[in-house]
Amino acid sequence: MEFRVERQTFADAVAWAARTLPSRPALPVLAGMLIEVTEQGELTLGAFDYEVSAHATDEAAVAEPGRVLVPGRLLSDIVRNLPNQPVDVFTKGSEVVVRCGPAEFGLLTLPVEDYPTLPEPPARAGTVPGDLFAAAVAQVSPAAGRDDTLPMLTGVRIDIEGDTMWLACTDRYRIAARELTWSPEEPDFTAGVVVPARTLADTAKAIKRGADVSIGLGGTADTLIGISGGGRSMTSRLLDDQYINYRSRLTGTWTSVAEIQVAPFVEAIKRAALVTERGTPIRLAFTADEVRIRAATGDSARANESVGAHLDGDDIDIAFAPQYLLDGLAGIDTEYARLECTGPTKAALLTAIPEKKDDDESNAATEGADTGYRYLAMPVRLTS
Repeated sequence: MEFRVERQTFADAVAWAARTLPSRPALPVLAGMLIEVTEQGELTLGAFDYEVSAHATDEAAVAEPGRVLVPGRLLSDIVRNLPNQPVDVFTKGSEVVVRCGPAEFGLLTLPVEDYPTLPEPPARAGTVPGDLFAAAVAQVSPAAGRDDTLPMLTGVRIDIEGDTMWLACTDRYRIAARELTWSPEEPDFTAGVVVPARTLADTAKAIKRGADVSIGLGGTADTLIGISGGGRSMTSRLLDDQYINYRSRLTGTWTSVAEIQVAPFVEAIKRAALVTERGTPIRLAFTADEVRIRAATGDSARANESVGAHLDGDDIDIAFAPQYLLDGLAGIDTEYARLECTGPTKAALLTAIPEKKDDDESNAATEGADTGYRYLAMPVRLTS
């Protein structure tokens, strides 16, 4: 095998495949990265840990086609630190030589014949703009659970009905959901799957900006999802598809509706959180034209700050874990947000307000298209 490739092209492809490399491989060969080049000038790098696979495809100047397996993390570290010059890669005996300008490295090859066959992705079900998909995954994934004893809660639920897609995560104390429009291959396509949240978040973030994302889903017996775009692709096993009926919980009748400017609200919460310890909530007291933000750690420290707000309905005094509030507000990409409550012990709904009237700065507008983002959080019960 012998080929030449631009350094940045090679670095990007190696970085994509390296994301899948297991930190503690069940088999030594799973620590390897598969490098393949063809006579047609196609370079493919792949990695697989029996749960997730990753492929990166680019062009290269191929002198001799071939296929080798090399230590993946070591190759990633080397390529990331090469000078900005073309990279020559070739086999020499039992080594793969990586040469870039004055730098040369030799990596002992792993037995490529022992490497498992990478899974074929399911048939394409449809496409969605990559930037939109990445933003939606970033909005919901912070709400995914971290407890591996409840695998369902560590995933992103993807529901598809025709040209509408919903993404949702929950850790039992909050729900983050996003509705968006995509382009299915079949107009009546439906699906409901759960994908590991960390895998999906890493994939969505790493796909090249501006590329359309193709999503592959098979039939009811299929256990994989495939995501590809911009010369990058991955497959992931699916989690158990049993999931809560989250959409029914994101609607209701609210007795208090507060509208507030996001940026100053976020900054005030961050300042108040400085005096909190783990498990200490932030307290929000909404009145007609402001919200008072309070926090304290016993008698040792306290914070108290007011921010302008507009409240319709009953005054409300409610408390939340500060990081839960900040995670929800991070998903708001508009200037103003709406917080809807029904008492201090019931879940509260946070949504974005698309526009704001110019003629009355004291009242946030409800006009404009719905952004499709919903964040429902359980409050902390107040003791006094």
